[in-house]
Amino acid sequence: MRIIAGSARSLPLRCPEGMDTRPTSDQIKETLFNMLQNDVSGCYFLDLFAGSGQIGLESLSRGGEYCVFVENNRKAAKCIEDNIKFTKFDQNARLIVSDVVSALYTIEGKYKFDIIFMDPPYNKELEKEVLQFLSTSSLLKPDTKIIVEASTETNFDYVEEMGFEITKYKKYKTNVHVFLRKK
Repeated sequence: MRIIAGSARSLPLRCPEGMDTRPTSDQIKETLFNMLQNDVSGCYFLDLFAGSGQIGLESLSRGGEYCVFVENNRKAAKCIEDNIKFTKFDQNARLIVSDVVSALYTIEGKYKFDIIFMDPPYNKELEKEVLQFLSTSSLLKPDTKIIVEASTETNFDYVEEMGFEITKYKKYKTNVHVFLRKK
C-alpha cells in the first residue's frame, strides 16, 4: 500500500495487521482519485472509518488543504498516526480516535468539508447512520461531495428521503463507490 500521486508519491504506508480493516486497493484508489482530480486541490477532506488513513493521505498528497481522520480501532488509529508522521502531513491533519457519530458531534460547527469519504464495515448500515447525521449537519458546504465505499449488496434507496441525491455510482468487482450530494 502506498501513496499513488502528488507530493508524497510512492511513499509506503503501514496497514493494521489482521482482518479488522480492508484497505482499498491501489487500482480502486487511483480510479477514485481520477474521478475527484478537479476537486482535491485546496479541499477540506473528512476520512471516516479511516483504517490506515490512506484515502485521506492521498488527498493531502494531491494538494488537499486539511484532512480529519476518524477511526475507532486503536491499532488502526496508531497506523494512521504513524502514516501521518511518515508522510509529514502533521500540520495538515487531525486524527480523532472515536466512533464516527460521536466524532461528528465533536467536530460539528468547527469545520466545513469539501469531500467526505467513508468506508464503513460492510453490510451493517453504518453509512445510513452517518448520512442521517449529515443530512442536517453544518459540516457540509452546498457542494460537498460525499463518497461511500460499500459492498455491492448495499441499498441506497433511502437517500432521497434524507435530502441527498446520487450523482455517480461506480461498481467494481466486490464493492461500489456511491457519490452523493445534498439536493
